[in-house]
Amino acid sequence: MSEPINHPPMRLAKYLSHCGVCSRRQASRLIEQGVVQVNGRPANHIDHVTEQDEIHVEGKKITGLAPKLLFMYHKPVGVDCKLNEQDPASLVHHLPKGARVYPIGRLDKDSRGLLLLTNDGELCHALIHPDQHQEKEYRVTVDREIDESFCQKMSQGVPVDGQLTLPCSVKKVASKTFIIILKQGLNRQIRKMAKYCERRVVDLHRTRIANLTLDAHALPEGQYRQIAISDLTLQASQ
Repeated sequence: MSEPINHPPMRLAKYLSHCGVCSRRQASRLIEQGVVQVNGRPANHIDHVTEQDEIHVEGKKITGLAPKLLFMYHKPVGVDCKLNEQDPASLVHHLPKGARVYPIGRLDKDSRGLLLLTNDGELCHALIHPDQHQEKEYRVTVDREIDESFCQKMSQGVPVDGQLTLPCSVKKVASKTFIIILKQGLNRQIRKMAKYCERRVVDLHRTRIANLTLDAHALPEGQYRQIAISDLTLQASQ
């Protein structure tokens, strides 16, 4: 039997994310919930581990660091990004077979479009951390006609959940449709922004994350495609 690769010890939450179990933030929650064990004892946040340690999450043994994977997925309306095996609408039933990946960020159940799936905790952190400001582009249709004053109001920032949204790009492309480019990801942000501007979103389609677009990869709705991590170009943090 071959000898294990001796990687340097790393924080447990980071190690779990590198193993493809979940994101680093989700790993911290699992440790807090007491469902992670290291060498037969309950895990602590300060634990540093290697592949030579025996680690279990919710009773399942973690087999070690996994090759880093990245998938593009064209999420349809009705798929919930929460990974709940008991929910037939959960994204967990649509993940690539044989690959332990999880979504980077979320798309609402009633929204559709580009979702990235990975087992790379560092990549996940680089995309969703609020200090990174990676662009996400959406095509949005609302229930009533819009004009330039609507676009200007949206782009300058509006109150959402007690804070003013960051300035963003908003461009009208049809009587009720606009393209918006965000560099933040508040909960149901676009829907709440539109509601503040007296509109209701009837279709929200994410078309781009950073430099990756659905059109360039000709990815049909409901399908996924593995891509090289090097295909993703991240904008330097401001």
